[in-house]
Amino acid sequence: MSKYRQLQQIFIDRVEVSQYIGLDTSILFYNKLLESIEKPLKMILLYGKPGTGKSVLINKIYHDAKDKRNVFLVSTPIQDEIEFIKKLYTFLLPESTMPEDISYNRFIDICDALKDRKHITVLLDEAQLYPSSMMEKIRLISDTRVIKFVVSLHKTEKEDLIAKEHFQSRIWETIELKNGTFHDTQMYVQKKLIQQNYFEIANMFKKSSIKLIYKFTKGNYREINKLIFTLFEIYDYYEQNKPSKISGSYIKDKYIEMSALKLGYINA
Repeated sequence: MSKYRQLQQIFIDRVEVSQYIGLDTSILFYNKLLESIEKPLKMILLYGKPGTGKSVLINKIYHDAKDKRNVFLVSTPIQDEIEFIKKLYTFLLPESTMPEDISYNRFIDICDALKDRKHITVLLDEAQLYPSSMMEKIRLISDTRVIKFVVSLHKTEKEDLIAKEHFQSRIWETIELKNGTFHDTQMYVQKKLIQQNYFEIANMFKKSSIKLIYKFTKGNYREINKLIFTLFEIYDYYEQNKPSKISGSYIKDKYIEMSALKLGYINA
């Protein structure tokens, strides 16, 4: 595999703890969410546009807190109500035999019986994919105060979920993730490369390069990944076909613009 294809792999968009980059804003959100988990809240809402790092943050919190704070993760929404209840039961009572006739009402009774004796936190990623009926049951389960939910979902224009009074009244803390700043963009690109020991490549991204990347992506981490992935795809092409076109000291703005053109950020 060529060097530039290896570099592309670094910027494949995936949800893994290794993808968490300690930026000023990401550390701020991390600490705020961890502090919220420590508070006696029923529900915590984590929301933001796609690509702002919600899933990576949720996975990082789970990885760091699961052994100390009884934190559990549901990374993929469970659409079936009984299967969802069964999953919660295994989190809450991992060493107990689950009743064969487990149901939502039976689970509520179990939670009520465990008040003041058992408390866990469940992280729900991609919560916008749960049906409204399931979200209502999640709300009611949170009322028992045995299970605290961190609900992570995409921010939409209407924000229907947030607007519902019966749900909003139970959310005692909201954390909104936003796109990164120019400085975040610079640190994100360079730290991802440095983590994989590509120090020289990291230094090739001069201030003008980061300005262009920020201009096209607006600091959205998913878009940054797509742009840099495409950039190294173009570099790989030139390395294979026209190596004299590649500068070894800096990233050419022209190639960033070519990447943006290919992705539709700019028109021909």
